[in-house]
Amino acid sequence: MRQVSLREFRTRGSKALEDVPSGETVLLSGQQGPAYFLVPVVGDVAAEDRELRRALAKSSLRAGWAKAEARGVDSTSDEAIDEAVATVRARKPARR
Repeated sequence: MRQVSLREFRTRGSKALEDVPSGETVLLSGQQGPAYFLVPVVGDVAAEDRELRRALAKSSLRAGWAKAEARGVDSTSDEAIDEAVATVRARKPARR
């Protein structure tokens, strides 16, 4: 994977990518660190989109699990969750 600065990519565009071999992923980085991936599309665009969405969903799940672990709620029982949901639902006014 090649790394290109966001500034270089904005100012030079395709010239900034000339040295990147065809089919290789590019990581765009700014002053705050990594910002974007440029992922080449090879073959079926719909299949590539599904794979990308699946990877993003997995990443989101991992982030959620890490937050739950940091808060100490990663081992909450199903019964405790059901009780919390019932409590919140009891406070809400009934739908008409």
